[in-house]
Amino acid sequence: MIYTEVQYASTAEEIPDQEQFKTWLEAALADRGRDVEVVIRIVDEPESAELNQQFRQKTGPTNVLSFPVQLPEPVTIDLIGDLVICGPVVLAEAKQQNKRCHDHWAHLVIHGVLHLLGYDHVEDAQAELMEAQEIFILKQLNINNPYDEILDDE
Repeated sequence: MIYTEVQYASTAEEIPDQEQFKTWLEAALADRGRDVEVVIRIVDEPESAELNQQFRQKTGPTNVLSFPVQLPEPVTIDLIGDLVICGPVVLAEAKQQNKRCHDHWAHLVIHGVLHLLGYDHVEDAQAELMEAQEIFILKQLNINNPYDEILDDE
């Protein structure tokens, strides 16, 4: 079972509801075989920029930040980590990239979860593996490849 807490700290429009986030988490974590918990916090640009600077030493807001949990041995809770998603950045990117907002939200949730699971895209081989996983999971949700050059209007 997937347990999720969604914290809404954004004034952005078109933010998915908790059930939609849970659907995307279930798709991303379908083959994990154990109960897991993920916290998703939806924020505006100032909080995203502050966290991006504090934890990545990068200026400005970003679409998604992943914070994996590394607990000491005796602790056995199922929390795999937190995702912080900047609502206004997601909406701006979807518009700029001519993607459906729903699809872009789904992609960023799945992208963030894969980071929580240890995937990365620093090197080309890692990026190819991570992108292939994203494409596979999104396809299960009937969402097009987010890396395709030709994007649908909507």
